Amino acid sequence: MRGTILPLLVLLVLFSCKQESEDESTYTRKFITTNPDPKPLSPKESLTKFQLPPGYRIELVASEPLVQEPVAIAWDGNGVMYVVQMNTYMKDANATEEYEPTSRIMRLEDTDNDARMDKVSIFIDSLVLPRTVLPVGDEVLVTVTNTQHVWSYKDTNGDGVADEKRIVFKNPAIDSRNLEHQNGGFYWNLDNWIYPSRDNLRYKYKNGKLLADTLVDNMIGQWGLTADNYGKLFYSEAGPGLPAVQIQQMPAYGSLNFRDQYTEDFTLLWPVIGNVDAQGGHRALREDSTLIRFTSGAGQSIFRGDRLPQNMVGDYFIPEPVGRVIKRGKVINRNGKIVIEPAYKEVDWLASADMNFRPINTYTGPDGCFYIVDMYHGIIQEGEWTPPESYLGKKIVELGLDKNKGMGRIYRVVHKNFKPDRTKPNMLNQPASELVQYLSHPNGWWRDMAQQTIIVRNDKSVVPALKQLVSTGSPLARIHALWTLEGLEALDKETLTLALHDADALVRKSAVWASELFIQQNDSEVISQLAQLTTDSSADVRIQLMLSLRSSNHAQAQDIVKELLQANPKNELMQFSYKAFEEAKVRADAELALLKNLSPADRELVSKGAVRYKQFCSNCHGMNGKGVLMGNDPMPAPPLVGSPRVTGDKIAIIQLMLMGLQGPVDGKEYPNIMPPMHGSSDEYLASVLSYIRNSNDLGNKASVITEAEVKEVRSFTKHMPPGGTTLRSLEIGKLGRAENKNWDAKR
Repeated sequence: MRGTILPLLVLLVLFSCKQESEDESTYTRKFITTNPDPKPLSPKESLTKFQLPPGYRIELVASEPLVQEPVAIAWDGNGVMYVVQMNTYMKDANATEEYEPTSRIMRLEDTDNDARMDKVSIFIDSLVLPRTVLPVGDEVLVTVTNTQHVWSYKDTNGDGVADEKRIVFKNPAIDSRNLEHQNGGFYWNLDNWIYPSRDNLRYKYKNGKLLADTLVDNMIGQWGLTADNYGKLFYSEAGPGLPAVQIQQMPAYGSLNFRDQYTEDFTLLWPVIGNVDAQGGHRALREDSTLIRFTSGAGQSIFRGDRLPQNMVGDYFIPEPVGRVIKRGKVINRNGKIVIEPAYKEVDWLASADMNFRPINTYTGPDGCFYIVDMYHGIIQEGEWTPPESYLGKKIVELGLDKNKGMGRIYRVVHKNFKPDRTKPNMLNQPASELVQYLSHPNGWWRDMAQQTIIVRNDKSVVPALKQLVSTGSPLARIHALWTLEGLEALDKETLTLALHDADALVRKSAVWASELFIQQNDSEVISQLAQLTTDSSADVRIQLMLSLRSSNHAQAQDIVKELLQANPKNELMQFSYKAFEEAKVRADAELALLKNLSPADRELVSKGAVRYKQFCSNCHGMNGKGVLMGNDPMPAPPLVGSPRVTGDKIAIIQLMLMGLQGPVDGKEYPNIMPPMHGSSDEYLASVLSYIRNSNDLGNKASVITEAEVKEVRSFTKHMPPGGTTLRSLEIGKLGRAENKNWDAKR
């Protein structure tokens, strides 16, 4: 009987997969209108405006008044949803009262298990534009705009309201960047590090505190952060319109991007309504007024659930709130190098004809389905880009977009062939011995939360069960068991050796990665074990071996790295990554030598400027000042290397920073405008300008610009054209100089 049923089951599975692919191959874009109505729609009306491939449908999980202005969500171990609300974001084009402490984090529950949230409480009130939310055990970690502390909140009496607050990472420095360029996501990754979406830190949660580790380079992701089943992180940059960055190697090994890491087709968008409120104006639009390319991609996710078609697992999804679409990409591994290609031709996975649909974030949920956070807000660009005389400022008034606020929706995408998992998580109340089983769960959310919860409790009673799972579980279960042992500081060499010789290449790669604990201790026994993998059949394993060993000062480790480089001359990722690693060391030494020639005060100024440049300016100008080149996208902003505007007249460059810049530069048009930075402090501007004029990376050598000089130029630069000046109107440093005739004499 079994011999008869098995072939039938195989045929049914094959037919089902074929049917799914045939259905999706018929999916085409249905364009609706060039001039959409900006009037807000009810949630019920908005549901009728979505376009999805055959078989998929979208369901409402929560909407106003339960949630308002949502930008991010997260679930705790019991399936409670926490919603980040930016209640003061762009209430009008002038960003009036934007920094008032009236934003919130809401706590939502589905008490009757009907897949709709029905119980809500204000978990945290009176916040300044909260940015991240990360449940950790029975606590919730939160960051807010303009500060760099990380706070923990806890509900100790079960009323759904946080009544205990403590600081878990202290950094008193004020974050003076525009709110769009501060950290916009926290992610507890497979390797047990908590990664932010930008900046050069990562954190370990130990004994109720976050312990920081400094990364080689500054990560410049923006809103959202995601990882695949194997711990590879995926960032995106909304500012320069880059849908996927830093996807080749982990941040601990430095920044690495390839120009062809996603295809030209993946950058093209296919909205179903006109997108006349795009920052780039007509230059960014087709003849039908639809957005051509990404301008504000954010909230990306790798789908890791089990209640949608299997061909979705591992795919990359990124929302474009200006285009009102979510793009789906196939993640392809080519000899260890990642490339993303569009899943469909001239149509996006999801598109809405509702002009106020603003997809900001995406997730895999506990029920195995796909979740979307829709801010449902009229204005989606921050105030520095919406002055009254700018293209966007005029469109906001013309369309009345400032009136569309105080709403928000959270959606779930389901499929006709799959039932969402209605099992309600209860991990916060279960013993660790029961949590181990979830490391084998087909939904990545369950595996992640079980691993995290065991580690937060630091319950070593499950170590024997975890070691057993490393040898007997599925490949994904073996990987999670390995990293759970690492997080409990219970990974021994015997278990590691077993994983290093696993039949599955991705288990072996994880084992090499996890072995860094022993590599840092110069453990000769482990390094000798690693030497046996130099000819591994998997490029991923060989690349990880090079990455994990290259910083070691152990002689055998360096011999292994040399052997790998010589044996893999055509492996682009391995060769380019190592070259970048070596060049970074040379640049760092050169920067130190350059700083030694400056006075202590100037050295401090340039050092601060280096951090700030890499946090903000590098988004468009590139880490090395040579501009950003990715795919076939146009360079978003001009290069700074050797620029006469950077190294020349001080007044010119100070005024350019104060007033912003738009229009052609050296006869070339760039898609981005530089917003006026007059809201930044004199010290901030002086530090950034001093760095770009004195950076070895940028190849510039000019005098520093002091805080007093910025203050003086600001005093006679009183009239700032809306939306930024042009080079012609700036007149290379002469604008306003007549009002301060003593300037040249002082210089």
